[in-house]
Amino acid sequence: MWLKPEEVLLKNALKLWMTQKSSCYFILQQRRGHGGGGGRLTGRLVGALDTVLDSSARVAPFRILLQVPGSQVYSPIACAPGNHYSTSPLYEFDYFRNSCATLEEITQHWDWLEQNLLHTLSVFDNKEDIASFVKGKIKALIAEETSSRLAEQEEEPEKFREALVKFEARFNFPEAEKLITYYSCCCWKGRVPRQGWLYLSINHLCFYSFFLGKELKLVVPWVDIQKLEKTSNIFLTATIRITTHSKERDFSMFLNLEEVFRIMEQLADMTLRRLLDNEGFDLDPDLQEPSQITKRHLEARAQNEFFRAFFRLPRPEKLHTVMDCALWTPFSRCHTVGRMFTSDSYICFASKEDGCCNVILPLREVVSIEKMEDTSLLPNPIIISIRSKMAFQFIELKDRDDLVESLLIRLKQVHADHPVHYSTSQDDDMMSHVFHSTSMCSGHKFRDLEMISSQNSEEGEEEQSLQQHPQALKAVLEQSGSQSPDTRMSREQIKLRLWNDHFMEYGRTVCMFRTEKIRKLVAMGIPESLRGRLWLLFSDAVTDLASHPGYYGNLVEESMGKCCLVTEEIERDLHRSLPEHPAFQNETGIAALRRVLTAYAHRNPKIGYCQSMNILTSVLLLYAKEEEAFWLLVAVCERMLPDYFNHRVIGAQVDQSVFEELVKEHLPELAEHLNDPSALASISLSWFLTLFLSIMPLESAVNIVDCFFYDGIKAIFQLGLAVLDACAKDLCSSRDDGQALMVLSRFLDHIKNEDSPGPPVGSHHTFFSDDQEPYPVTDIADLIRDSYEKFGDQSVEQIERMRYRHRIRVLQGHEDTTKQNVLRVVNPEVSFLLEDLEELYDLFKILCIMEK
Repeated sequence: MWLKPEEVLLKNALKLWMTQKSSCYFILQQRRGHGGGGGRLTGRLVGALDTVLDSSARVAPFRILLQVPGSQVYSPIACAPGNHYSTSPLYEFDYFRNSCATLEEITQHWDWLEQNLLHTLSVFDNKEDIASFVKGKIKALIAEETSSRLAEQEEEPEKFREALVKFEARFNFPEAEKLITYYSCCCWKGRVPRQGWLYLSINHLCFYSFFLGKELKLVVPWVDIQKLEKTSNIFLTATIRITTHSKERDFSMFLNLEEVFRIMEQLADMTLRRLLDNEGFDLDPDLQEPSQITKRHLEARAQNEFFRAFFRLPRPEKLHTVMDCALWTPFSRCHTVGRMFTSDSYICFASKEDGCCNVILPLREVVSIEKMEDTSLLPNPIIISIRSKMAFQFIELKDRDDLVESLLIRLKQVHADHPVHYSTSQDDDMMSHVFHSTSMCSGHKFRDLEMISSQNSEEGEEEQSLQQHPQALKAVLEQSGSQSPDTRMSREQIKLRLWNDHFMEYGRTVCMFRTEKIRKLVAMGIPESLRGRLWLLFSDAVTDLASHPGYYGNLVEESMGKCCLVTEEIERDLHRSLPEHPAFQNETGIAALRRVLTAYAHRNPKIGYCQSMNILTSVLLLYAKEEEAFWLLVAVCERMLPDYFNHRVIGAQVDQSVFEELVKEHLPELAEHLNDPSALASISLSWFLTLFLSIMPLESAVNIVDCFFYDGIKAIFQLGLAVLDACAKDLCSSRDDGQALMVLSRFLDHIKNEDSPGPPVGSHHTFFSDDQEPYPVTDIADLIRDSYEKFGDQSVEQIERMRYRHRIRVLQGHEDTTKQNVLRVVNPEVSFLLEDLEELYDLFKILCIMEK
């Protein structure tokens, strides 16, 4: 391959190479020890040096150097990399085994140099001119190869190659600046449109127009864009508006405006995250390889992100195939049309009718994947059997043979990486035990373990601090003298029967059919005895739990006893989590909370510990065993609320911005009354960070957590809208932000759960615990029902698209704050004008993003 001939090689460094061919200007060399050259001893020595000094990228066995007569400096301009390694029992190191392909490649380069450059170079008198001419030719060849490679990835290679040449000539960017795609469009200047071409590259949005002898060039770095939005003007109904610090620019007349806007969003988002979001940058390999980005790559990336968000799967999960199909749904006795999604560790299905039926099949649960006989009624069918003795029939699958083959390969790999350690009926047994057990019914209180713990020795206390609590904290309750009213107990039993009937028809494991019916059951409130288990299934934390036996126990052993800033923060917040709840008024609950938080901080030091994690984890421990609560916390922090729990809470701020847009869309009168959107964010931020647990009575808030684990962040958005809608009249009449805050606090404090079988546990964060006059009570079931009926039409895809747009604004807000802080510190120390310092800062920022 051709190399950039900038690097020079001193003559003394040629001893490790043998010259095979030479001319007055070029030398073709072979690495000693490769292909049998240089003797056995020399070969072993060179092999050792190549292995030790360059283990990640072995030295090429052939190369061509530029040798200017009279100069002691040589420039490498081409090399042929070895394409095969062999391990010999006679030698300690691996050697390159030369193949015909590599020798042919370097020979082709040599012949090209002899035919095209050798005779031309003789006309130059100055050796510097010779070197410059050769280097220029090689760089041109590299540029041509690069443009050809990029063009081959496009649907119309010739047109893309032509556009690439024009882009490079018109804007003269460095070689690293890569064109992604281009479009014909108009750029508006006031009421005057300029017809031209829009070029979207890795780091810039560029526009070029040449009309009536006037040339117009616009170059907008993605890092300068404050806002991207689709809008309209008096002449056109659809334009794309790009807002920077100083200007707004409108572009129109796109044949595929949605595609253009989506690519703009992605490129702006990726560029800003590479520069400003180090935490997200480290977690996303795509951001670290901007040179590999293509239009197809962006489309695949968007599809992959939607897939993970829709099914709430782990961040590393990579989508492989998406294909139309139909799934046999026994509850409706027909095949439901939809799409199959396959990834590294999952097979998922989503019906085309939103909410009709979704299925998540972790490959770890799959026993077999088989092709059935193809018939006219069942075209291209396959059967996927899972451990809980259920089978899923898919039909109308194109490329069925290739699909099954690839799935079987991944199935074998998943089972090899995470062997199944428990019986096939364990999940069913666990659920059946829950239904037939009365020990977890409501109306209990905690055993008093403080006396027992006080009698332990110091060694015993230390050992107990490392030992997991075997049950959910609510399971430690014992029957109390004052039981809950019979009506509440009967409601709980009715819910249990409804869920039991549902499980019999739709499945009771993570692979269950998820339909509108189960959503209605969740909205009614999950029974206390099923809550923890269903949280595990809905979030798929149960798969992580089963795939990592002993993982949590090892984390506890490694993390406990270590003192650092994170553990100090955890200790400060342990007794502030749910202080009014009996579970955390003794060392049993506090110790379990300490272990889970410390273990997670040890697992994920990038997050460590953030405020509000303690409140969420406390509630998880009430309904799930300690290890289960840990994996639920992992699912929330790393999957369901990405980027929420870090020192800048980027994810939470983005969703706050999305929430403001939803308020403007669904509650326009209230949005108009709330002049300052940041005031709403300051009120509702805790709703998102703690899932309403910190500002609502616990027995009511857990019903919202039920909806969250089933529907994800969508449930929190619609609950927030329902709360604002219920308080809209009082909020619109409020005089200031303080009064609005009191209105919301009073309303949230009086949300009750009429079906809760346990005694009420108030919220310790509410502003009003005792009212001078009666305040109307709202039932949480009614509020949740209203949220689904009035505001449940938001799809996952819509929310993700809104997150894209608002992440740009949030990151730019952080960047503006950083910029002002830097300028405030630097300005007194230098003699530059503030305007010049700002320009210097912006230039430095652009150079940084170009280097990444």
